[in-house]
Parts: sequence; structure tokens; C-alpha cells
Amino acid sequence: MNFELGKKIKSLRLTSELTQEELANRAKLTKGFISQVENENFEISISLESLSDILDALGISLSEFFKETKEPQIVFSKKERISVDNTGANKFELLVAGSTHNEMDPIIVELLPNEKLDKANPHQGEQFGYVLKGTVTLVKDKIEYTITKNNCFYFVSDKKHQLLNNSDKPAQFIWVVTPPQM
Repeated sequence: MNFELGKKIKSLRLTSELTQEELANRAKLTKGFISQVENENFEISISLESLSDILDALGISLSEFFKETKEPQIVFSKKERISVDNTGANKFELLVAGSTHNEMDPIIVELLPNEKLDKANPHQGEQFGYVLKGTVTLVKDKIEYTITKNNCFYFVSDKKHQLLNNSDKPAQFIWVVTPPQM
């Protein structure tokens, strides 16, 4: 039972707030049999029919029960970043691989002096940025905002906007866009 079948059945039973006896009654099996299955007693074997009866009583199909559920990745290393070219930035890296399937898209951007990202037309969503070094200028609907190191910006993407570096030193910022645009 490498699959830890018993532990999974017990977890489903507890989630359903059933006792072993209640599950046994619903599955037309004995409480002792349910106990042995949950404790993964290797002296017994469970037939497909009995397993199906237990899962029916728990309201889950065989395919759902055996479906592999992969935990989503939580930590992302520097080597997993995805560099994007032709953005107008010296460095434009997606920090979370596959983030276009997520609610937000975190990016690290480095703009050399006088570099700028392409202008963006209004779109659904919001944007947040935190300046790590240098000074970033945000132009939103012809109004300029200057954001210096350790400061941040947040805005709704409902107007034309652009991020640029008007200074003579490199600027770097973390940029979070929702929903993802890349």
C-alpha cells in the first residue's frame, strides 16, 4: 500500500465527520474491516468492490481518489526566473515561472539611465511596484510620479501608463501586475 490508501480513507472519513462505524454501515462493511484498512493492516487486502463501496459512502469516485494532486510550488529560485526581451528594460525577469496562470505576475525590472518600458494602454487590473534602487518615474495619463528607493507605487491600470528611468543611475524595482499581462 505505497499509496497510503488507509490514511487517505481515514482523512476523507474524518473530513466527512463520520465514525468508522457510520462509514462501515454506509458501505455495508464491518467496523473492524474499516479499522484494519485505515490502519493499513498488511495482513488484509481490500478488493476493488470494497474500496468502491467505501468511496461511494464517502461521496468520491475511484478516479478522484487516485488522482495525483501535486502541491503547487511555493519557493522559486533565481535560476527559475524567465528573462523577457524587447521590453525596453535592461533586465526584465518574471520571478515566478508559469505566473500567467496565477492572479498576479511578479517581475523584477532594471532600467538603465534613460531606459523606459513600452507604453501600456488601459487594461483591466492593478499594478504595484517597490523601488529597490535608484529612481523610477511613472507616467499615468500624462501625470508624472517620481518614486525613489524604498518607496512604492500602486495604481489601477485604467489609463495609459509607462515606467521609465529619467535619472543618470540604474534603477531596479519589483513590479507586480494583476492580472498577468505577459
